[in-house]
Amino acid sequence: MTTQPRLFSGMQPSASSLHIGNYIGALVQWRDMQKTHDAIFCVVDLHALTVPQEPERLREQIRRTAAQYITAGIDPTESTLFVQSHVPAHAELAWVLNTITGFGEASRMTQFKDKASRQGADAASLGLFAYPTLMAADILLYGTNHVPVGDDQKQHVELTRDLANRFNSRFGDTLVVPEPVILKEGARIYDLQNPEVKMSKSAANQNGVVFLLDEPSRTAKKIKSAVTDTGREVRFDRGEKPGVSNLLTILSSFGGQSVAELETAYEGRGYGDLKKDVADAVVSVFEPIRSRALALLEDPTELDRILADSADRAGVIAETTLAAVYDRIGLLPRTRR
Repeated sequence: MTTQPRLFSGMQPSASSLHIGNYIGALVQWRDMQKTHDAIFCVVDLHALTVPQEPERLREQIRRTAAQYITAGIDPTESTLFVQSHVPAHAELAWVLNTITGFGEASRMTQFKDKASRQGADAASLGLFAYPTLMAADILLYGTNHVPVGDDQKQHVELTRDLANRFNSRFGDTLVVPEPVILKEGARIYDLQNPEVKMSKSAANQNGVVFLLDEPSRTAKKIKSAVTDTGREVRFDRGEKPGVSNLLTILSSFGGQSVAELETAYEGRGYGDLKKDVADAVVSVFEPIRSRALALLEDPTELDRILADSADRAGVIAETTLAAVYDRIGLLPRTRR
């Protein structure tokens, strides 16, 4: 039995390809953390249902997301990598947590308030409202110690901690109270065409988003067309030079040099040199990942087998937790004579 702390994290299959922000901000750090943790990674497809989906496209996106996890460095022999809906205990524990979550408490979740204000109250689904309790179930099912998240998800982990403590207080120690691990701030990547906003798969202008599965020539073209700033000096300044700062962050993440070292290296050089070097660095990393992912997707049977095997392993842990929860709250166990 492993003595490493357990880690849980996941991403939605909300596009046909992950982007450079997902890679730097999550996958690279997950890849490193799987060496120090008993790591469980999930394609959180139930969360994707909080917005309308086209069924066949969703199925394809689930596989493509899983393939990119694997080829970007998540090793299914070292970590557990599965699809959320393949373990029914996620939805079952979420219902129990719904019953101990206050309406006002759920209403205060900033992501729901932001999305509901954009979509309108009538368009915001009950699933979107209950998203944080499903996320809490994802985490609590596995006795998770550490949850790597960005700042925008920290509130959800705090709710998870509150629910675990509330359940334990009412029914006895059952659920492990997790700790958030905030992913490195330097990993935040901004849109290439609008460097004032975080890079997003749903951006209206896709030219500002570098997708992991883009053709290498398209990746290079997007980076070389990135919006920069007035002047020629290559230096990091998020306030005055957001475009150049974004490119420096990307190059630092892919090339291994610090931003300060890059500023020195580009003294007397212009934005064109910087963009070319960023494009070359990203393509050199993404091209083999893309090739392996597309090859894996050509054999969905093998990919599905990997995911099913991991779901079996995850299911054993999840069902044990769910059984303990059901017993604590007084549900009748199913028995056979």
